[in-house]
Amino acid sequence: MSGLPIRLRVTAAFAVVMALVLAATGWFLYARLSSHLATHLDQELQVRSQDLGTLVRHPGASLAGDAGGRLVERGESYAQLVDSSRVVDATPPLGRSPVLRREQLREAERGAVFAGLGPVPGLNEPSRVLARSVRRKGKRLVLIVGETRENDIETLHSFRNELLIAGPIALLLASLAGYLLAGLSLRPVEAMRRRAEEISADTPGERLPVPATHDEIERLGATLNEMLARLEDALQRERDFVADAGHELRTPLALLRTELELALRHGTSPEELRAAMQRSSEEADRLAQLAEDLLLIARSERGELPLTVETVSADELLETVATRFRWRADETKRTLEHDAPAGLQFEGDRLRLEQALGNLVDNALRHGEGRVELRAATANGRVELHVEDEGHGFPPAFVEHAFERFTRPEGGRAGAGAGLGLAIVRMIAEAHGGSARAANGAGGGADVWVVLPR
Repeated sequence: MSGLPIRLRVTAAFAVVMALVLAATGWFLYARLSSHLATHLDQELQVRSQDLGTLVRHPGASLAGDAGGRLVERGESYAQLVDSSRVVDATPPLGRSPVLRREQLREAERGAVFAGLGPVPGLNEPSRVLARSVRRKGKRLVLIVGETRENDIETLHSFRNELLIAGPIALLLASLAGYLLAGLSLRPVEAMRRRAEEISADTPGERLPVPATHDEIERLGATLNEMLARLEDALQRERDFVADAGHELRTPLALLRTELELALRHGTSPEELRAAMQRSSEEADRLAQLAEDLLLIARSERGELPLTVETVSADELLETVATRFRWRADETKRTLEHDAPAGLQFEGDRLRLEQALGNLVDNALRHGEGRVELRAATANGRVELHVEDEGHGFPPAFVEHAFERFTRPEGGRAGAGAGLGLAIVRMIAEAHGGSARAANGAGGGADVWVVLPR
């Protein structure tokens, strides 16, 4: 069954259920008809028994003398009047032997008794009888009234044959209707499948046709279209990432190649060669840092950024980062300070947080001016790690895009760099369950901070 098309499987399941329903309905109708015929037969026997009981009470009345078959239909019904075990009167062609056994006769003397019999003398057909007590000339007798069941049996046989003919026809018609309805129901799915075959990376913007049926098919189509939109966005981000990475890698590679060629062709003294090697080393370092940043971003997007979580002291973390960059601040005659509340601790990966704060301090020293301050604070049950400077700040239109990859402002804090530093800061913050934010200070300068759960 698993290899069959859904349309055939639905039709087969519908046919099986329909067959069970038809079989149960036929059995129910057959049982009801049989019960109705049996009840009707018992009622006829009761009426006939009452009429014959009135008849036999009159002196000289005879069951055999029922003129014209008014009460007993010849060939279909019969009657006997029995005294203990002796037949007093009977309709032809019954013999002189009681049709009921002795114990049934004794039971009939106490109350009316219904019984089913096989063929009786003169009537080779099964029958049903009603026996009850009557009085004739002050003597208790048993009146037995019977009627063949041949008509009822023929009616049941005829009804059964009609069910056996009509049932398969109804099942065939219902299965055909189910097949057609299944096809109509699956037509939108087939339309979506055909459109899905045509969609590829070279046809952006294509979507599946969604029928306005307000059912599961419509919801499926809408969900698949949303998935296609997400995949398209992810593919576009990957393409942009590859293009931007290629562009960023091309510049330092070109500079490195130029420096090496100049050193080979025009380096005539050890000083010139040393200077060329120094510049080449700087470009190699830039390439290595860029490759490490790209690898970190790729691992983060795959959910593979590992964290070694430990209890981190905010004061020690800020002091470590400040100590690492203080020599750069001293070279440019700038002040690098840090401030954290005493005893402030939180859970996090110390090395990753040092990397994130290092990127922020590097940006502040590279693009900002004046004093640089690392500051820790708590707000709304969370820890905030700020890096502030006194430069010109971010261009207003750039603030909301500050943490996007390969994004650099047109002015203000413009300068060298691949535009990955803040993107890495955001990824590290999100890996900790937090976020990264940026704003311009009220008195000038930029304020970039990381929000972490405490």
